[in-house]
Amino acid sequence: MRFTFFLAHMGEGGAERVMVTLANAFARRNLVPTVVLAQAEGPLLKELLEDIPVVDLRAGHMRLVLPRLTSYLRRHRPEVLLSTLSQPNLVALLARRWSQTSTRIVVREANTPTLEFGEASSWKDRIVPQLIGLLYPQADAVVAVSHGVASALQQLGVPKPVVIYNPVITPQMLTLSHEPEVHAWFHGDEPVVLGVGRLEPQKDFATLIRAFAQVVRVRPARLLIWGEGSQRPVLQQLIQSLGIGDRVALPGYVSNPFASMRRAAVFVLSSRFEGLPNVLIQAMACGCPVVSTDCPSGPAEILDGGRYGHLVPVGDVEALAAAILEVLAGGGKSVPSEWLQQFEESHGVAQYLQVLTGERYRAPAGKQDSPTNL
Repeated sequence: MRFTFFLAHMGEGGAERVMVTLANAFARRNLVPTVVLAQAEGPLLKELLEDIPVVDLRAGHMRLVLPRLTSYLRRHRPEVLLSTLSQPNLVALLARRWSQTSTRIVVREANTPTLEFGEASSWKDRIVPQLIGLLYPQADAVVAVSHGVASALQQLGVPKPVVIYNPVITPQMLTLSHEPEVHAWFHGDEPVVLGVGRLEPQKDFATLIRAFAQVVRVRPARLLIWGEGSQRPVLQQLIQSLGIGDRVALPGYVSNPFASMRRAAVFVLSSRFEGLPNVLIQAMACGCPVVSTDCPSGPAEILDGGRYGHLVPVGDVEALAAAILEVLAGGGKSVPSEWLQQFEESHGVAQYLQVLTGERYRAPAGKQDSPTNL
């Protein structure tokens, strides 16, 4: 079968990283997909295996994406197309209609759309949830990355999403986690609190920084946040106003945050909402104790309701600081390897193949995984 993976770009987000993982895994199984991008840009582009074809639609503006993807479907007629994130998903569904092709469309919802677009300032973004309810039922399958996301989709009128957890624990990730750590703070005596993610309001690093300011009143520590985004000036100003500029670093994006995860004293996810936060899973796989907000959606599922990590209310500075201090004092929670297996590459790839092919693909005997339908 000819598989096409469609994304807006190859930015540093978790959805893009999952698509790279899937594309590379397909290629290693001699099921080489074509990756179609609205714009062939982004730091994760170089992580695709060299033999995977990449098509650049050169659509710098969203109004160009739909006609160019429509043209691609008419010319190449792939049997299956997998897209991810709400707006590319809507484009993919409209492109199939316009192209009048029989391409099987599977859309993957990676965030909680009722929250992602609920506070949008643009009317074009505010109507996305309504468009999801209108168009997603036309897909051949809808993949939700967590039960929380599936529930949000059902509220919008999308029947029976298929829940497939992100296949983010890969052999490559674990190998990278053992590489030498480049940041000097990991070679010192003070424990390092780690955050990883885009510097955007959704990730709420401001709450983490305020909580860390309370932590260092009790004990010495350092806070390192890997990532880049529009909130950098705001966060830097907050750090200076709290007088902790010598203890907090925002070094920017890094292609290998896993070496930091293996060496950090605690990993913290401070998000206001998510779909299924990859970084939380990856930190656990690297053996790092975790603290997370109990945000919709994903952290409670990943941590089994708090059994495998500390869950605190969203935006609660005092609770987040207390949880960090507890872990730094030795109160981290261990995670059995059996629990992490549901997030491994082999498990997720088998499930995606079943959904993409309409159950026609079967994994080798003893290795078959079945998707979870709500």
